[in-house]
Amino acid sequence: MDWAIWAALIAVFLANIAAWAHLVVASLRGWRDFRRFRRHLGKELATLADLGEVTVERLEKASDTRQLDESVSRLRVSLARLAVLRAAIDETNETARGYLAYLPRG
Repeated sequence: MDWAIWAALIAVFLANIAAWAHLVVASLRGWRDFRRFRRHLGKELATLADLGEVTVERLEKASDTRQLDESVSRLRVSLARLAVLRAAIDETNETARGYLAYLPRG
């Protein structure tokens, strides 16, 4: 019966050592993962800050409508000129049709 008690004590001792070893390995792995997470988190936050700055710059460019307003005003002037020229062409065509009605065909 002595050997059964000693075997049980040895088994408990070995299980205890295995549990402590597993705890140490898991703790080291967790610490390594935590450090890697912090390192990547810092990089990603820096990237996010850079992208935020780029977004702000692009937003400022997009909200600057001075050039767009100038282009729209030039377009309106051009469309007004086009309307005047079309009216002149239509008037000329009407006049020409009146004269062309009297020309012989053939």
